[in-house]
Amino acid sequence: MDVGALTMSGSFQRFVRRSAAQGKLVVQPRMGFGRVDDMQAGLSAVASLPCPVIGTITLDSYTRVGDYLSPLHVLARGEPLNGFPIVSHDVEVIRGMLANWTGESFPIQVRHGTARPQHVFHRLAELGLVATEGGPVSYCMPYGREPLRSAVNAWAESCRILAGASEHAHIESFGGCLLGQLCPPSLLLTVSLLEALFFLKHGIGSVSLSYAQGTSPSQDRGALCALRLLAGEYLRDCDWHVVIYTYMGVFPATETGAMQLIVDSACLARQTACERLIVKTVAESRQIPSLEDNLQALQLSARHAATARPAQDDAASDAYFEEILAETRVLLEATLNLHEDVGEALILAFRYGVLDIPFCLHADNAGLTRTFIDSAGAMRWANQGKMPIRPSGPGLSAGRQAPSEQLYQMLHYMLNKYDYPSRAQW
Repeated sequence: MDVGALTMSGSFQRFVRRSAAQGKLVVQPRMGFGRVDDMQAGLSAVASLPCPVIGTITLDSYTRVGDYLSPLHVLARGEPLNGFPIVSHDVEVIRGMLANWTGESFPIQVRHGTARPQHVFHRLAELGLVATEGGPVSYCMPYGREPLRSAVNAWAESCRILAGASEHAHIESFGGCLLGQLCPPSLLLTVSLLEALFFLKHGIGSVSLSYAQGTSPSQDRGALCALRLLAGEYLRDCDWHVVIYTYMGVFPATETGAMQLIVDSACLARQTACERLIVKTVAESRQIPSLEDNLQALQLSARHAATARPAQDDAASDAYFEEILAETRVLLEATLNLHEDVGEALILAFRYGVLDIPFCLHADNAGLTRTFIDSAGAMRWANQGKMPIRPSGPGLSAGRQAPSEQLYQMLHYMLNKYDYPSRAQW
């Protein structure tokens, strides 16, 4: 690895930390283009924004499943890809694309969605792009058929690849977005923290913890407070920060509704001292966002984060904090007590139902848990399966099931809330 690559690899966490010290939220798009020229132009446009921003190279769907030839055929036919095929393009061509960004002013993260990312991570190490994201659970259980044990082994090897390339390697757990639109916060926090511990176990020294904006601002504030407290306890020996995602479920279809949801996510991030925000755009409901869509959303988020009012004292948030903190502690300790190796503990936790993702059809998921949105808009456990928690929220009972006809309403809750407020009542 050359000197420029070493400089690039160490810049990610320092940039986030420096921006946080200045009281500024870092904003980041979910952006990827198939052609080198388009990807370079996109990064250049994002880098020119007058706010703290991190560049993103999101990979295409072929690369995510290990198909490195199809992207070249698609591009040769003049057709678009839904991301950048970082393994398929020539490494020297990509180095040329990145030549302007080897310093600390514009770090870049690669986002990939891969359950077996070794080839991707080897390419990142070649390029010095060792800030990335995902995880053995969060990029396996909800989205594919890869056995969890296979994903755990693949991710252990991948972590060692990055750690061997740079002592500044950084991985963001995607655990906080694990079917986030259908999961109560305690499971999101648990997976995010466990994946961070997994990364550390395999040599990564810098991590970030994700959390997806949910259906209740009060519940989100309580969850983010709990996440920060638990991270301080479990990740004492590493450099970490928290990244929040604008809502990851079905997005508002109107421009007004989409913009308001984006603004609310930026204000939530600022009010809860999150260091970084992954931004969605007003085009989410109808198309893959363009460069212009991304630039507009980044500027909108940065502007409203800078002027966000401090959160008011909120008894509901305090109650959610206590509840989520207690549930997450139980799930964390129950998992970690299964085996001294965190990867093996994750495998056993899903085998025994200690961890169980609602509505997830993966073969290694017990599939016994169900959730619902209560009258206050909070995501709740309707049935916690074999998970060792005893929900204490109002109106809950361990045997309650979420009727199948409610699933559609749950998935469209935020669309209705922001586009058609009168429909958001249960």
